[in-house]
Amino acid sequence: MLHEIMFQIILFLSNTIQTITGFAGTLLAMPFSIGLVGVEEAKAVLNLFTLATCLVITLQNRHQIQYGILLRIVCGMAAGMLAGIWLFDRLPLQMLLKLYAVLVILLALKKLLFKKEIPLPSWMMLFVVFASGIIHGMFLSGGALLVVYAVTVLKDKQEFRATMAPVWVILNALLMPAHYQAGYYTVHNLSAAAVSILPLVLSIALGNYLYRKISQKHFLTITYILLIISGASLLL
Repeated sequence: MLHEIMFQIILFLSNTIQTITGFAGTLLAMPFSIGLVGVEEAKAVLNLFTLATCLVITLQNRHQIQYGILLRIVCGMAAGMLAGIWLFDRLPLQMLLKLYAVLVILLALKKLLFKKEIPLPSWMMLFVVFASGIIHGMFLSGGALLVVYAVTVLKDKQEFRATMAPVWVILNALLMPAHYQAGYYTVHNLSAAAVSILPLVLSIALGNYLYRKISQKHFLTITYILLIISGASLLL
């Protein structure tokens, strides 16, 4: 019972962050959720939670979506996700996850401490999107690497949030058949998702309120700090 209550608190807090920035909710919640309720319930509930939240953000901010960038992200990540799902049972996951976490922390520190942008070749930026898809297919945590690409091509906080949200709507919907085949949608897991509806609604309302209060500069600072926390949570 206590584990389930703590899980609901984590869902509320992480989803508030997801609503503010358009990313990071699942990444922050996943390590703690797995420890509390197990990997199957965590992946099932968080996937449904994030999909619902980002669908609301997408509908509310549809006029700010940069559709060309959205198409590039979805195509690149979808290809990477197929590879990630295939690699999940074939690679030393703990080592890969730690290497990924270190990379995320270093990239976030670079963005936070060194403001000068070093332009990267277009092929390298596309590879970043593909690699984030691989990570998302394996761990539902590709958002941290995707942000490296997104903050480069989406300078405005409204465009960033509005374009990131439909990415997770599309990709998490694509993950649902794989989760179904893996047996994640049990009566228990779906019941846990149903119980989470109230925290979901409250976190969206609070996240939208806080988003309107944050300036562009502070929005980017929060984004990079969240990346560092995300990387640290993956390491731990």
